[in-house]
Amino acid sequence: MGLAGTTSRGRLVPISTLKGRVPNAPEEFWDSSWKDRISATREANLTSRSWADPSPTGRRGAVISPGAVKSCWGWTVMGEAGREEYKIQAFDAETQQLLKTALKDPGAVDLEKAANVIVDHSLQDCVFSKEAGRMCYAIIQAESKQTGQSVFRRGLLNRLQQEYQTRERLRECSLQGWVCYVTFICNIFDYLRVNNMPMMALVNPVYDCLFRLAQPDSLSKEEEVDCLVLQLHRVGEQLEKMNGQRMDELFVLIRDGFLLLTGLSSLAQLLLLEIIEFRAAGWKTTPAAHKYYYSEVSD
Repeated sequence: MGLAGTTSRGRLVPISTLKGRVPNAPEEFWDSSWKDRISATREANLTSRSWADPSPTGRRGAVISPGAVKSCWGWTVMGEAGREEYKIQAFDAETQQLLKTALKDPGAVDLEKAANVIVDHSLQDCVFSKEAGRMCYAIIQAESKQTGQSVFRRGLLNRLQQEYQTRERLRECSLQGWVCYVTFICNIFDYLRVNNMPMMALVNPVYDCLFRLAQPDSLSKEEEVDCLVLQLHRVGEQLEKMNGQRMDELFVLIRDGFLLLTGLSSLAQLLLLEIIEFRAAGWKTTPAAHKYYYSEVSD
């Protein structure tokens, strides 16, 4: 019997059928014996150099508007701090005042404290973590305009780096906190630009988080599969442009998980197949794919 895969409803089907769902994937993608081992995580480089100083020359460059970048959460009109206030209502009165001042008069408050407050809340509230990048960007813009400094950005990146170094412990202690962290760091990667480019200091850390979500024990948890697919929808195309080899390696894990792991839920199977097809179509959802996956969910 030839190789078989599993559809979103749990039934086994020939690999040739799945090939038809992803017509642009290379032939070797479907060869289950093609399992190049992933290179070791770039831990030494990522822990020894501060993310807050991503440039090897020490020239940080200016954080500027993402321009035509559109996240899955909608367009952002930068420089309008008032638009961020609706996300502040969940905080206590003192913290609300801190963040409102950071948005309007950043030189008058402790911006490192503001960065820590935003990170802390993002690790506890996944809804907030999906939008916090926009607030961070607004504060960075306000500080740059008022003082020409980057205290908030440095504090934010240092805190993200600290959490990154203990990410496995975070996952063990709180799956929700781990999912929130991945959502938040991808959100920051999506919004922050240096010289009109994504921050190189965040490329490998974001990849490493996504690689962790693609491990077999994570693929068995729908929360982590959902997070993996959502973040690839959001930043996958940007990441591939920055490091295509690592994206290829990531999708080897995703493919092997989809084809070879037993016990995956129907939802996890559907999500993994959808993201495989999404990338194969050039990080776009074709009308046929949209109809297929939405009909599967409704069924």
